[in-house]
Amino acid sequence: MDVTARLRYARLSPQKGRLVADQIRGLPVEDAVDVLRFSPRKAARVLHKVLESAIANAEHNEGADIDELTVKTVLVDKGPVHKRWKPRARGRVNRIEKPTSHVTVTVSDQA
Repeated sequence: MDVTARLRYARLSPQKGRLVADQIRGLPVEDAVDVLRFSPRKAARVLHKVLESAIANAEHNEGADIDELTVKTVLVDKGPVHKRWKPRARGRVNRIEKPTSHVTVTVSDQA
């Protein structure tokens, strides 16, 4: 059985999020939580919360055994970009883009 948790509009660059997502894909959830807990990256904190939510969903909604769960898929998709403007010299302007991501974590009890 597959259980999913989603976080939408996370203030995180998809490129940076995928670097962390690649580290936990396919791991048992216990190992994945350890990897995320000790990673210094901002994306690790975001993915840790979504992974914990997926684990809780599996335990509460499906009655799954936490010790048998593995991380099946981790997707970090591009969300909308907040565009901001910063004034520069001589009446010019620079555009600042603040990217967002949609994070999806799926855990499964099947090997």
